[in-house]
Parts: sequence; structure tokens; C-alpha cells
Amino acid sequence: MSTAQSTAAQTNETMQSWSSVLRERMNERKLVTFGLVLAAAGMLQLLIQSLLEIFQGTAPAGLSLALLGGTAGFLATALGALPALLLHSLPQRMEDSMLGLAAGMMLAASAFSLLLPGLESAQTLLNNKLLGSGIVVFGMALGVLLMLGLDAFTPHEHNQTGPCGPGHERCSRAWLFVFAIALHNLPEGMAIGVSFSHADMSVGLPLTTAIALQDIPEGLAVALAMRSAGFGAPIAVLIAALTGLLEPLGALLGVGLSSGLPLAYPTGLGLAAGAMLFVVSHEVIPETHRNGHQTPATLGLMAGFALMMVLDMALG
Repeated sequence: MSTAQSTAAQTNETMQSWSSVLRERMNERKLVTFGLVLAAAGMLQLLIQSLLEIFQGTAPAGLSLALLGGTAGFLATALGALPALLLHSLPQRMEDSMLGLAAGMMLAASAFSLLLPGLESAQTLLNNKLLGSGIVVFGMALGVLLMLGLDAFTPHEHNQTGPCGPGHERCSRAWLFVFAIALHNLPEGMAIGVSFSHADMSVGLPLTTAIALQDIPEGLAVALAMRSAGFGAPIAVLIAALTGLLEPLGALLGVGLSSGLPLAYPTGLGLAAGAMLFVVSHEVIPETHRNGHQTPATLGLMAGFALMMVLDMALG
């Protein structure tokens, strides 16, 4: 058997093995699987809807702004990865502090640029504070369910439980980290799309600025993780940049999510906030505390939160 045939056979065997693991996981977690399938179908419909509106020239006013915002997130991720062309690693303390800064900005963005505008919008539409809050909480629950499904079926790594997801044993720790960061970028992109869905710069601009800023250390962290795994500098930077492509994709989903019924807007803001809060608590903070640098990571989080608060006041 030739080398090419051998490689093809090994790839086919790996795919079949991964498929069997995935089917087993789906049978074990039927409820999560059902929720994820529904969410995936809905997201696909929203993506197709947004793309059709672009090609037909009937896109809402905020769609172009959302795409620009998502592209800014992608470019920020790529920009953050560029130093890995020269650097092979950073002190772990510094890396954890930078990710803590990103976590703080995500927390503040969820509160000031998603939840507060969502609450205000829902209460204005319903003329009832309790019902308005319930709409936003419902959106948060949808966001958490979406991320739970992605968490269950995407191979990645947690601090306490270690590698998880179907096929994780076939991935190096660097790739698991890449997948975890890629999971962050989808809800971030959706948040950008939702925030610009009404073409409201006072909501979209501070949120997009915060997400783009915190994408820079995430892009660097991914690129350095790939370099530490033995990848060459150009490939490591390319892979890190590609993780940012989920942001413009998520922005398209976010715009589609918030168009249509008036209550879709506050619900979408709640969904994006719930997804981002889940990511911060479930992925980012545990990663920053994994190496015993809890204090600098926490200080970074506080600095990121304060920076985002100031940006929201200045740009909102």
C-alpha cells in the first residue's frame, strides 16, 4: 500500500471512530442533543436568511454594521496572533493576566452593552418591568442551552475535569485549547450582530470595541499554544487567525436572531449575554486559574471590567 493510500485509510478509520464516539455521546445525552439540533437548525435558518437579505438588497440597516463589527473581531484576533511570528512563548503569569483582562471585558460587555439595553428595550415594549426582565432571562437561558450543547459535543479541555467532548483523546492539548477559544468567538460574534441589529451605535460600538480589544490576547494565546505544540510560526498564526472567522459568522446569526418580532431584540441581547457569561465562567476563568496565578488573573479581570465600563460610558 502506498503512503497516500495508507494516510487515507488512517484518516477514514479516524473519522469512523470519531463518528461512533459521537453517536454514543448523543445516545447518552439525548436531551442535550435535541436542544443542540434545534439550536443548530435555527442558527442555520438565520444564517441563510441573513445571506439572502444581503444578496437581495433587503438587508436591515444594521447588517452592514454587524458585518463590519464581526470583521473587526476577526482582524483583532489575527493582529493579536502576529507577535507569535517572533515569540515562542510568554511567561505563564502574563498570559493568565491577559486572559483575565479579556474575561473582565466580556463580563462588563455582557452587563452594560447587552443586559441593560435588553432590559430597557423589553420593559419599554411590554410596559412592565417584571415581564421585561422575564423576556431577557428567557433569552439568557437560550444562550446557556446553546453553549451547553456546543460544550457537550466539541472536544476541548477544562481545568478540573480535563479533556472532554467526543474524540478529545485524539487531540493534543493545544488543539483542545484552540477549540475552546473558537467556542468563545461564536457568542461574541452573535453579541456584535445583536447589538447592531437596530443600527444603534450607542449599543454596538462600545460592545464591538470591547470584544475586539479582548480578542487580541486570545489570538496571541492560541498562536503561542500552537507554537508550543511544535507548529511553525506561520501555521500557528494562521490557525489563530482562523478561529476569529466565527465572529463575522456569529454577527450574521445575531442580526437574523434579532430581526422580525419586536421582542426578538431584547431576547437576542439576553441570549448573547447568557452565552458570553457561560463562556467566561465555564472556560476563561478556569483557564486563567489553572496554573496557580489566580491573583494576577483576578486583577486582570478587574482591570478589564473597569476598562469596559469606561468605554461604555465614553462610546455609549
